[in-house]
Amino acid sequence: MTEPHLLDALGPSGPYRARKRETVTDTTGAPVAELSLTPRLFVTRALAALHKAAPLPLERRLAALAEAGRVFREETVEGLSYEEYERTVARVSGIPLPAVRSAADEIADSARRALAGAYGALPGGAVLDWRDARTRTGAAVWTRRGEVLAVNAAGNHPAPHALWLEALALGHRVAIRPSRREPFTPHRLVAALRATGFGDDHVVLLPTDHAVADEVLRGADLSLVYGGDDVVRKYAADPTVLVQGPGRTKVLVTEGADWRAHLDLIVDSIAHHGGVKCVDATAVLVEGDPAPLARALAERLGALPSLPADDEKAALPVQPVERARALERHLLERAKGATAHLGGDGVVEELPGGGAVLRPAVFEAPDLKGGWHTAELPFPCVWVAPWSRTSDGTAPLGDTLVLGVLSGDEDRDAGLVDTLVADPTVANVYLGEHPTHWMDRGVPHDGYLGEFLMRTKTVIRG
Repeated sequence: MTEPHLLDALGPSGPYRARKRETVTDTTGAPVAELSLTPRLFVTRALAALHKAAPLPLERRLAALAEAGRVFREETVEGLSYEEYERTVARVSGIPLPAVRSAADEIADSARRALAGAYGALPGGAVLDWRDARTRTGAAVWTRRGEVLAVNAAGNHPAPHALWLEALALGHRVAIRPSRREPFTPHRLVAALRATGFGDDHVVLLPTDHAVADEVLRGADLSLVYGGDDVVRKYAADPTVLVQGPGRTKVLVTEGADWRAHLDLIVDSIAHHGGVKCVDATAVLVEGDPAPLARALAERLGALPSLPADDEKAALPVQPVERARALERHLLERAKGATAHLGGDGVVEELPGGGAVLRPAVFEAPDLKGGWHTAELPFPCVWVAPWSRTSDGTAPLGDTLVLGVLSGDEDRDAGLVDTLVADPTVANVYLGEHPTHWMDRGVPHDGYLGEFLMRTKTVIRG
């Protein structure tokens, strides 16, 4: 694109081009788009329109979702072909092009199979409609907790936009506040949904500045919010807000496990999609000496190429130089007291055309008491540390989205796995040869979204 692309808000009465706009730049600082920022009154009226709208019948919304997935992945939408879209997202977000392409496939697949994820949360004893014959003798009916879902979207990766499609499948109306870092994916997806059958008052895109952001959440019944620890703390006590915070994903190698046989898996778990996803491992805990594994990881991760994000072979994230240097300073400060196997002299490699690649880092922590293993950064950065089941216990394994367990003795470790599966701070446990980024629409990511969106109520009729 030679001229900045105009990304309008998508309100309940169609596209809206605001006077107040924000320039979206790529990682070199070049302007790529002008994003319309909606004022408070526009947001208030948009949310009111969503409340008034009735959902499409189930079969119509499922058909519209499936077709929207195809349009999103294959057609020209709002003036951008799919190829222009994926390269633009790579340039703007710095996410490697192959990762953008994979995320687009995930979004399209979610649109086709949104009901598989949505209905995963359906209680076994519940029915979907009060007209079901079972309500004549009394039955649980699965119903929406509210009618409108607001999504304060993430900008670190396109894939989270696959999740809120389940809300549309369940009949909710949805308001998206896109990240100003990467608004292209939600803009394209909302436009595709509108082109295939969802009304303008069923799904809206409401870019705002920070001063108006909370208005989007206040106007909805329920909200899905992405962010760091500060966002988790802000909404922790609000039952109407579901927070998707840091992943702090880990791999545990228990005594006797041959990590050499699993090295490909561990490297893949760390570096998948450039290490920017919450399901990418940021800590590897070893029951034994962690140094040999740390050295092997440094050798493998150090071989990844430094390329522009829109290169077909890109494997590492790219950021504007100033932001990359800030992340580097944070890393080196956090790593004090740990042994550097890779990245000890820095992780920033500036590209000739502008922007900087964030190179991988591998640090060996002396123990788990210093908290090194809890640091999560948006590139392949891993903390390798010793773990003892007697002196450390399972506490350091908690507060994690995915915990991969490579066991040296499955019978001996069965009790450990029992404890991990029962731990409410461990969202998912993957045993054996499964990378931490493994997902499927039919199983929960961080619980089923439907657990938050829906509830059961008893209906009995004569």
